[in-house]
Amino acid sequence: MNRIVLQLFAVGVCFALGHALQCYECKIGFWNLCITKTVTCAEGERCFSGNGTAAGFMDIRMKGCLAKAECNVTKDVNFPSSSNTTIYKMTKTCCNSNLCNSAPGISGGPLVLATVIALLLTNMLS
Repeated sequence: MNRIVLQLFAVGVCFALGHALQCYECKIGFWNLCITKTVTCAEGERCFSGNGTAAGFMDIRMKGCLAKAECNVTKDVNFPSSSNTTIYKMTKTCCNSNLCNSAPGISGGPLVLATVIALLLTNMLS
């Protein structure tokens, strides 16, 4: 009897974990450079990819989890928040499957870059 209860519990946990949406997250990136990591969204959230423009000329990117009600909306971000000075405009487009907010721009990029530089410096100094 205990074995059956344990198996049902294990199946329930796997089912619950299987419904957690996984997304790439990038707090802010410029042009096509966006350092990402994988995150798990809360219930009611979707993955999003945000594309925007800062100061009228610089492309900025964001990725992560977003409440469904905030999807597919373009917003002006002002600073300070009570002013009329727009820092950037951002359109956040959502999707609803694991890692659907596109492949990471750079994942572990700093480590790879440091390794390449170390190898080049080692070769130059030898």
